[in-house]
Amino acid sequence: MDDGRMKIGRIQRVPVRELWEREDTGFTVWLEQNVDVLGEALGLQLSVLEREQAVGPFRADLVAEDSEGRLVIIENQLEPTNHDHLGKVVTYFANLDAKTAIWVSTDPRHEHVKAVNWLNESTPADQWFYAVLLEAVFIEEGIAAPLFTVIAGPSSEGKAIGNEKKEHADRHLRRLTFWEELLKRAKAKGFLHHENRQPTTRAYFGVSTGTPGTSWLYHTWVNGKSGVTLYILARDRSETKRIFDLLYAARSEIESAFGEPLQWERLDEKTSSRIHHKFNGSFQSPEDNWPEIQDELIDCMDRFIASVGPHLSNI
Repeated sequence: MDDGRMKIGRIQRVPVRELWEREDTGFTVWLEQNVDVLGEALGLQLSVLEREQAVGPFRADLVAEDSEGRLVIIENQLEPTNHDHLGKVVTYFANLDAKTAIWVSTDPRHEHVKAVNWLNESTPADQWFYAVLLEAVFIEEGIAAPLFTVIAGPSSEGKAIGNEKKEHADRHLRRLTFWEELLKRAKAKGFLHHENRQPTTRAYFGVSTGTPGTSWLYHTWVNGKSGVTLYILARDRSETKRIFDLLYAARSEIESAFGEPLQWERLDEKTSSRIHHKFNGSFQSPEDNWPEIQDELIDCMDRFIASVGPHLSNI
């Protein structure tokens, strides 16, 4: 007895090639006329502008636009994804100044899905990349339909990760440049204690003092401060604290020679100890201010070595 309720069936997947034998003259032509089906799966309103648009000697399968007039390129494969088509996606995207790239395939490989995720993390927030799985299913006898599933796409979390990575890389490059310029200025001034050191992306770099377990360090931090440090990490904790205590006993004389108070950190809970001096200004400061900050660092290190060094060499 028919109670009026909708019947429940089972999806039957069929090979995509049974619907479209060829990608260029079959699936891409169908998608040009039915791009709204793909758009629904992605949450985008799409309208096709051109099929097989020339990009130099190459041709983009479909060029479309979204509801905001942003250019969209669509690249199709009725086969597993490959490097050739990944290159095409990036090439068309760049040369057409597109904002969205949609890569449709019957088998998005893990390596290429990861590449799409990387593109989303590494590009600005208004540039989107999608990897879409294409399947075919019977919906009733004699009638089949495509099924689009988003495998990879843009997200606020992904873009945030990408921005964080970019900021991290930019920060490293900026700090490397800061240290390069400091070393040049130090050499020009005849201050050669660190001349054999290579610039680094780290917040500090230094050289041995000549006393085992101790180093002269330059610092520049993201908190807007820079400074100089005597870092003490001897062969064991007791030796570290012994060196610190002997220097601390000469604190008044050392600070008088340095010309300013120093920060003394015995760090009883740690295996290291340190003595340092900080001031405002760092690699994060405007680059026009760098020469002044670098000169102050060099001057501080010069005074620091002159005031602490003689006591250290007697230990």
